[in-house]
Amino acid sequence: MSAASRSVIEVDGVHKSFGATEALAGVDLTVETGEVLALLGPNGAGKTTLVRILSTLLRPDAGAARVAGFDTVHDADAVRSVIGLTGQYAAVDELLTGRENLEMQGEFVHLGRAEARRRASSALDEFGLADAAERRASTYSGGMRRRLDLAASLISRPPVLILDEPTTGLDPATRLDLWAMTQRLVEEGTTVLLTTQYLEEADRLAHRIIVIDHGRVIARGTADQLKGELGGDVIELRLRDAADVAVAVDAMLPLSDEASVDEGRQRITLPASEGSATLAAALELLHGAAVSIDDIGIRRPSLDEVFLALTGHAVGREGRADDPGGERHVLSPAGASTERSAAP
Repeated sequence: MSAASRSVIEVDGVHKSFGATEALAGVDLTVETGEVLALLGPNGAGKTTLVRILSTLLRPDAGAARVAGFDTVHDADAVRSVIGLTGQYAAVDELLTGRENLEMQGEFVHLGRAEARRRASSALDEFGLADAAERRASTYSGGMRRRLDLAASLISRPPVLILDEPTTGLDPATRLDLWAMTQRLVEEGTTVLLTTQYLEEADRLAHRIIVIDHGRVIARGTADQLKGELGGDVIELRLRDAADVAVAVDAMLPLSDEASVDEGRQRITLPASEGSATLAAALELLHGAAVSIDDIGIRRPSLDEVFLALTGHAVGREGRADDPGGERHVLSPAGASTERSAAP
């Protein structure tokens, strides 16, 4: 990495196969200093394979990956010294207390016993675990284990943090807490690569998003840029009576013949090509058709809709689009692992 470059993570044409299964098919990406890059994709898309390559747990079959200028194959020890890794499941020793887990991790990264103790105490306070510090991790809730796992990943104060689906299985309140912690770390200068299936998580945390499917990058950009690819604002309305769905769709044909219908929820979505003027026209047409409306409004497309349009399936489902069609540049410029990295 040149002195002028701000890219902390660089992935160039990375391929990885497991037998006949091609997990990664030429992935390219960069993550800049102090940035959160979200890697978004369904199960089996290749996200965790890429994480394991970046954390030196796998070697690519072709291409190269670098973290802080260090090659993940030839400079593996140096890479491990600059990253923290939190996998999909909290990797803590349940027989140890929270404090002992953190002190052990500190010694793994050669902090020295005194410094490991000091940082462990600080991390327990920072992550809201001080009251449970002397309890075995086996008594912790799922959210507490996740916080302990994240604290252990950060005990060496790495400049790069890799979060592989960090909020999988957590309740909404704990998920919000972890989002707040991640945002605070970024404000303090940490660079984050985040893999996720939670579209709201990517929307909330990421400066940029890369959508991966079938082992290929199929779109990249900010959340707003990706949403803008669907054609701007949409009108969404919910009807009072399910029997009115077909009537409402017919009534709004002068505005659009591209309405999306969710009959189960009595919801209709259509493009708002002229913004509020389209909304006013829709209200007039629906009133003329004597359709009763429970709710109507204008909004931007969601990341769920973006993902469905790009891949042909919902983000949480197994499978992939029949033909991803290669990479689609939206930005004009331009298996689970529980191991945690430790310095040699």
